[in-house]
Amino acid sequence: MTNFNWLLDGSIVGLYLLVTMAAGLYVRKYVGKVDDFLVAGREMNVYLGIASLAATEFGIVTCMYTAEAGYKYGFAGATPGIAMALSMLVIGYTGFCIKPLRDSGVITIPQLIEKQFGPRVRWAAGVVIVLGGLLNMGVFLRIGGQFLVTIVGLKVTSFDLWGFQIGYLEAMMTVLLVGVATYTILGGMLSVLITDFLQFVVMSVGLIAVTLLVLVYIGWDKIVTTVETNYGAGGFNPFVHPDLGWPYVLFQVMLNFAAVLTWQTTIARVLAAKDSMTGQKIYVRTSFFFVCRFLIPGIWGIAALATLGQVTNTLDAMPTFLATFVPIGLMGLCVAAMLAADMSTDSSYMLTWGSVIYNDIMAPFRKTEWSEKKGILINRMIVAVIGIFLLFYGLWYPLEGDVWTYLGITGTIYLASISVLLIAACYWKGANSWGAFGSIFFAAAIPVAFLILEKTPATRDMAKQIGPYYSGIAAYVCSAVAMVLFSMIKPRDAGGAS
Repeated sequence: MTNFNWLLDGSIVGLYLLVTMAAGLYVRKYVGKVDDFLVAGREMNVYLGIASLAATEFGIVTCMYTAEAGYKYGFAGATPGIAMALSMLVIGYTGFCIKPLRDSGVITIPQLIEKQFGPRVRWAAGVVIVLGGLLNMGVFLRIGGQFLVTIVGLKVTSFDLWGFQIGYLEAMMTVLLVGVATYTILGGMLSVLITDFLQFVVMSVGLIAVTLLVLVYIGWDKIVTTVETNYGAGGFNPFVHPDLGWPYVLFQVMLNFAAVLTWQTTIARVLAAKDSMTGQKIYVRTSFFFVCRFLIPGIWGIAALATLGQVTNTLDAMPTFLATFVPIGLMGLCVAAMLAADMSTDSSYMLTWGSVIYNDIMAPFRKTEWSEKKGILINRMIVAVIGIFLLFYGLWYPLEGDVWTYLGITGTIYLASISVLLIAACYWKGANSWGAFGSIFFAAAIPVAFLILEKTPATRDMAKQIGPYYSGIAAYVCSAVAMVLFSMIKPRDAGGAS
């Protein structure tokens, strides 16, 4: 059962989609160079940067995993948001790494890494960035489709189309992908920035409206009482929660600090800014949003716990709750807000990983400089291929456990090494290619090994004993140690990076 009305709410959603698509397609005529396509000509100001960064880093998948964290862990589930906000505030205020990165004029982080460690390290860095990024994003479409199917109340799982049975989840995933890919492929970063601004406005209005509704009709006292009743002190303090503890907190600090430094979709806003000071201001002024990013959907998750009680599928708890809680009319705004969030995230991520493939992985295979026209065409083809991969991976990969943990482990595949490489490239002249390769190897091998152990029946129990938090911590520590040890074993040649 759902309050979604296809005539009223469907019209609101349809109007929003029409305006967004029109705005995204309109700016395609301004894309004349590869820089326009990938970094919007580096003309982004502070306010557009804040809106774009906030919209990009809040998709349906964000809302789902943060609500699930609230449902499973109470207010302690907002710990990653606090860690990210503090990291962004400190890095933005000091300019740590992001100032030399933006001042260098590069389009991607591996370009800067090449200056210290050479072209082979740049290529390897590009590979692990794309590997971690695509594995991370691979579940976005499925989770977005799952939210939409649940909230609009599609009880049957499939429909007949010309004699073929088409699943509603698969149909939702395909529609989401086609819509986002269309304006991203044609307009690149310019389309992403323009639509991000519209999506930020709609997303903000929808989030605030639904949260106020929850606070009025569920009540803050009931939300707090629900956390106390179900989780006790652990619902407020992650250190004493039986499923979290200090390994969880330490892993979140490492993960989020590295993400603020090197998560390519976040860094893309710094690189597209007018100058390094603009990039720093974007970080500082957006920092508190990342607390809200975890806290607001977390409150929705707690409200779902208060209303529905314990459910088997914790990921579906929040959309199941909203489906009958949000009234007609406001439901259309809520769905439009979630679509706004999801379209912004998907478009930015597709463009970001595409830029790394084009600039860093394909670079050694370009014997001559490509024309701007050919470069834009290749970038558009890359985005299209990424979209196809995401669709099939989302259908194939069986997601187990909570979503945020999966995203943290897959993100660590590249965050653990690239953050170390970036810091070394900016501040340690003694670092060399041996250290860089060692860092990349250990940072990728540990989380990949954990994912394999987790999916292999014979080793699943061992993976459960190790846990994602210890394996994540090990990846960051081993990555940093490998950089130092291997760099010391082979001192950097006087002639340059080697």
